[in-house]
Amino acid sequence: MTLTTQFLTMIAMIGMGSLFGAMLDTYNRFLQRQRRKTWIVFINDLLFWILQGLSIFYVLFLVNEGEVRIYIFLALLCGFAAYQSLIKRLYLKCLEWMISFVISTYKLIVKIVIVLIIKPVRSLLLTILSLLIIFGKGLLTILKALLLTLWWVLKVVWKPIKWLLLILWRLLPKRVKNTVEKLYNKMAGFNDKIQKYTTKFINKLKSIKNNKK
Repeated sequence: MTLTTQFLTMIAMIGMGSLFGAMLDTYNRFLQRQRRKTWIVFINDLLFWILQGLSIFYVLFLVNEGEVRIYIFLALLCGFAAYQSLIKRLYLKCLEWMISFVISTYKLIVKIVIVLIIKPVRSLLLTILSLLIIFGKGLLTILKALLLTLWWVLKVVWKPIKWLLLILWRLLPKRVKNTVEKLYNKMAGFNDKIQKYTTKFINKLKSIKNNKK
């Protein structure tokens, strides 16, 4: 391993140590251990350490093809210590500011969506629904009025027609009257027979169902 490679490895590992410190503080800030169950904290910790180990080894592989030396661990420790003493406070302030900024931006976007999209659409739908209800009530009132008017018109018109039919019936010859009465009686008798057969058929079906039970 050349001196240049060793120097780049040291710089990279110091940077990874500082980055590890920042990632650890970020992880603890979002995890909130006191509010989580023990098994959830354990799984998250395990995944965090695996991810950090893989990322450090990947950077080491890019710099010196993955050769592990003792000074690499010292460089990581120096980077972590440098972060703790020099950068931690500033980073935590920046992290809190970023979190507040993201939350404020999210709330602002939600308010904008509610004011510009949801409320107008809801008001439009309520207006359309109200208009449809008013239109439906008006149409129903008009239909009722028309039906009532038609009923009274038919009632008024039917009286002279009824009188005219009675007069025509009286003027008909007796033979025609008798023929009409016979046809009417036959139709009435035929209707009675149909009702009787229908009643018998229904009763048979009911008796069959009762026997099956």
